[in-house]
Amino acid sequence: MGMPPEPFDTDDPPRDTGSLRSSQRSSSTSRRLPRRTAARKPAFASTLKALDDLAAHGARISVRITDLDRGTAVLSGDDFVTLPVAGLGVVPLLIEVAAAFEAGTLDPLEIIDRSSVERVAVGGVWQHLMAPALPLSDLAVLTASTGDALAANALLARVGLPAVRRRIELLGLSRSALLDRFRDERGPDDAPHFALGSSRELSEVFAALVNSQAVSPGVSAQVAEWLSLNHDLSLVASATGLDPFSHENDEHGLLFINKTGRDDGIRVEAGVLAGPRAGVSYALIVCFDDLSIMHRLRAHEAFRILGTELMEYVF
Repeated sequence: MGMPPEPFDTDDPPRDTGSLRSSQRSSSTSRRLPRRTAARKPAFASTLKALDDLAAHGARISVRITDLDRGTAVLSGDDFVTLPVAGLGVVPLLIEVAAAFEAGTLDPLEIIDRSSVERVAVGGVWQHLMAPALPLSDLAVLTASTGDALAANALLARVGLPAVRRRIELLGLSRSALLDRFRDERGPDDAPHFALGSSRELSEVFAALVNSQAVSPGVSAQVAEWLSLNHDLSLVASATGLDPFSHENDEHGLLFINKTGRDDGIRVEAGVLAGPRAGVSYALIVCFDDLSIMHRLRAHEAFRILGTELMEYVF
């Protein structure tokens, strides 16, 4: 799977960690979240150790954590490297759908018949529902909340892959791409992956969503609302203690949205986590040899460790 990253270094204060040949990006955009008192500066030592261990076993890793108040990197490593991101690639698709709703070129109540979309069973619930047809707005909810591949393919068929690719360009994402629809099996004539991305750009997209800078405030709010319904809190988000099925309004004042991506040997999560002390946008991509359940659990544990240290940072 390529050369593993260089070892992490945990002695310096939060910075673009050089262990993964990372680079720094400064931000001049205005931010919507209020400034908070200076947060503690954790070393993310446990996260770095877990990622180092994955790298030593041949995993490819891209990680980025950005402080939303400062617009600076708290932690980054190979954040510019483009890697497969599986189902997380639906985020630009959702942005394009929301933009079309706002522009009036797409009717949220337009009904899409399930029989018009080629069957795919890699994930989701629409294939198990009695309803043979749903409006586009409901398909967007299913795509964001349950990673429904059939619903995502229906949205993609309606807006078109070229439109999503143009939207990716307009968002300034030079290292991201939506390559294909979801498929149960990929043949030699199919794109090798559903989507590609880098942790830096994924982190930037989620920051733009909560700061009302993704296309427009209305589009940003709509996509953030869809993503706030995401049920998959099993990776980074497992540390939040939120209810996977009801976490829009947390009584402890935790702002959280996320999206995950999963495929054979691929685990990805990106999102925004904000508490009383600080707010961050984050993204972690891990591509690993899924040779056994232990290899998989080692990758999952790295995400959970990151989640714990992010909670310490924002609280």
